[in-house]
Amino acid sequence: MRASRGKTQIKRNYPFEQYKFRLSFFQILALPCPVVLGIAQAKFEVANKSYRVRRMNALTLQWHDAGQEITRKIYEQQPTKNPGTVRIGRDPARCDIVLSNPTVSGLHIEIYFYPEIQGFFIRNLRSQNPPLVDGQQLLQGEMPLKQGSIICLGEMQLKVIAVDIIGIPATILAPPQPPVAQFQIQAGHQHPPTPPIKQAVYGIECPKCHRVSPYEHQHLPCRWCGTSLAAGMSVLVGPQ
Repeated sequence: MRASRGKTQIKRNYPFEQYKFRLSFFQILALPCPVVLGIAQAKFEVANKSYRVRRMNALTLQWHDAGQEITRKIYEQQPTKNPGTVRIGRDPARCDIVLSNPTVSGLHIEIYFYPEIQGFFIRNLRSQNPPLVDGQQLLQGEMPLKQGSIICLGEMQLKVIAVDIIGIPATILAPPQPPVAQFQIQAGHQHPPTPPIKQAVYGIECPKCHRVSPYEHQHLPCRWCGTSLAAGMSVLVGPQ
């Protein structure tokens, strides 16, 4: 008991207050658990995303422009002005990598990843000003790129300083086998052969307009929009 202002006050410790204190204590102990789990999950997701980026097929270019050394990575899948390829030239409206040298064409070359061969290729887009790749003039078509390759666009020189390939083998699609006609003999009866079933075939889907072309046209541009089919997706087309 204690006296205050002439009145006697009695301080009592109710069991409820002690119980309330214990609940708060356990709640405090429980609070960090979801926080820790959330932080751990966030760190795992960030690490997982970083791992996926590091494991993506990539090619690294290096060149000098306006007195500066520039390094740029080209990934097999990245947002570009022409889906599926990375275009290089002087025109910023059409190119993903813009060079300032006047001897470079507005739209000069494009680089893309060919999943069936698991490699990066270069394609000439300017027949009047063809590039040199490892000392060889590329008038038309494509050429593979490797670490150490030298690309000359006019008076500019670009070097492939690294090629990082995951190494997952491409899926090889075997051509459909024609059905073998067989006679079924049951209890002395001879049945005619079953008529052959039409097999589905594979085509190549344009990465831009999503129309399907014959698979043997994979090295040609799309006949509808002109986009390169090298980066298109293989699709299964039903029997005609």
